[in-house]
Amino acid sequence: MTLQERDKKHLWHPLTQHQLHPDALPIVRAEGALLYDEQGKSYIDGIASWYTAMYGHCHPQIIAKVQQQMTTLDHIVFSGFTHAPAIELSEQLIALLPDNQDKIFFSDNGSTANEVAIKMALQYHFNRGDQRTTIIAFEDGFHGDTFGAMSASGLSVYNGPFEDFFIDVQRIPTPTTANIETVKEQLQTLITTHRVAAFIYEPLVQGANAMHMFDGGLLEQLLQICQAHGVITIADEVMTGFGKTGKHFASEHLETQPDIISMSKALTAGFVPMGVTSCAGYIYDAFLDNSIGKAFFHAHTYSGTPIACAVALAGIELLQSDAIQLNIQRIIHSHQQFDTKVRQHPLVKSTRQLGVIYALDLAIDMDRYGNKRYEIFDHFMRQGIYLRPLGKTIYILPPYVITAQQLTLIYDAITALLDQL
Repeated sequence: MTLQERDKKHLWHPLTQHQLHPDALPIVRAEGALLYDEQGKSYIDGIASWYTAMYGHCHPQIIAKVQQQMTTLDHIVFSGFTHAPAIELSEQLIALLPDNQDKIFFSDNGSTANEVAIKMALQYHFNRGDQRTTIIAFEDGFHGDTFGAMSASGLSVYNGPFEDFFIDVQRIPTPTTANIETVKEQLQTLITTHRVAAFIYEPLVQGANAMHMFDGGLLEQLLQICQAHGVITIADEVMTGFGKTGKHFASEHLETQPDIISMSKALTAGFVPMGVTSCAGYIYDAFLDNSIGKAFFHAHTYSGTPIACAVALAGIELLQSDAIQLNIQRIIHSHQQFDTKVRQHPLVKSTRQLGVIYALDLAIDMDRYGNKRYEIFDHFMRQGIYLRPLGKTIYILPPYVITAQQLTLIYDAITALLDQL
């Protein structure tokens, strides 16, 4: 029995309608920017496996750090105990994050990092005797699949069956030069008419919303309104963090810094799950009290697990290396060159780029997960290119170690698709 046949017996895959798409491709090996199937065919990982393996797959420097940690301390409960990898990682992250961040809370993934952020904000106000119950979020944003994070997400394709159970979230449009004054008025009205605890947002790029990008100066105006009214600002950097926008964090493109930052994905370089929620010191201080009830009672079994901390430390070391920083700039320049060639194509409706993130919209109508989307996906896979179109949006978010030749093959596959369409 093949791996594919065995897979179909018991496995239930995410974001998959198994009645229509029962087959999953077995991948048996990965190295650098390449994935390999059972037959030995390679596929260029053009999205770094959902923006995680940014330093390439099976990076030897990370493997060495993990092996060393596994022989010393594998796991320990993080309530009442601590360990050197977690302490060192907290120090490294605080040095890397915007200056106002002071405390680090560990969880398991991006969704839980946002869940923690939302609960922190709600309990912050509760602890101060100012109970606030409303969260503000952008329309069409995405923050994860656990209930608080899902409540803040605006993509109904993910949320439909569960919307009757959500916490109170009020949505505003992402800002544009055309609507910014209206959005500011809407935000002011919501703050006036609701007990608003927090505003959660993806800074500059909404990943699941087809890599929608918006102006940082406009976002800045919204953040200033929130902070002037004591509304906690939460930057969801799960997708954008660790170099993808050309800076370590997308929030660094702004002057107004968030009170809370959530991160995951590239944090652990595609090796193991981990989520982190950082916060300003004043938020942490609101949980300090002689009453145990004001403590933050949120825990994950694998919070701060030493192996994940070791991976994250190795990833941060790579991120700050001259080689990776030069690679990021090379990819940015390469995307820019490709854009000059492709943006005038009659089947390209629009293009956009920030850092190593590049996206183009096809000038055709199609459903997000319709047949045409799968035809486009299959076109790329036949050419040994792994890209996951978001409806009519084709995007590239490659590992930092991708070669110039591999990038060219991705660009050529996109150009060939445009010509065929």
